[in-house]
Amino acid sequence: MKYLVAGLGNIGGEYANTRHNIGFDVLNEMAAVKGVEFSEERHAFRAVIKHKGRVLVLVKPSTYMNLSGKAVRYWLEKEKIPIANLIVVVDDLALPFGALRLREKGGAGGHNGLADIENTLNSSKYARLRFGIGDDFKRGGQVEHVLSKWDPKESKELSERIAMAGEIIGSFTTIGLSRTMSQYNNK
Repeated sequence: MKYLVAGLGNIGGEYANTRHNIGFDVLNEMAAVKGVEFSEERHAFRAVIKHKGRVLVLVKPSTYMNLSGKAVRYWLEKEKIPIANLIVVVDDLALPFGALRLREKGGAGGHNGLADIENTLNSSKYARLRFGIGDDFKRGGQVEHVLSKWDPKESKELSERIAMAGEIIGSFTTIGLSRTMSQYNNK
């Protein structure tokens, strides 16, 4: 079985280690654990790992966040992966820092990357793993917060939460969406 794991973020050094790039960070960790490196390919940086007999195609779109759908659609088609085997890792302002929520479908919730994927695929019925980045910012400071680096307290806890996100993705590919949701959501 083959799965597409799309971690959302923006390319470029100025976006590295920012809240908005948590999707990239989760995939980077998954690849590092397996000793695999990403290669720059069409519309994305791509790596392939194996997990319990499954093939996971990891993609970090190089199209920038707001055009993530182009990369996701391309790699779903190129790898012949059904939308049921897609999981998107994305930052979420509505969740407290480090909270992880797996959903089988839903709206974009104001997230431009998810909105573009939904528009490009003509569907909101795909798994998404939302990684909480918190909403500790002043009115009108949303963009600055999303594009800012993690604070020292968050940085201490970040690696544990990224590892948990990788565990959730592995579970999704082996025991399925609903069992993974009941096992991991709210942890």
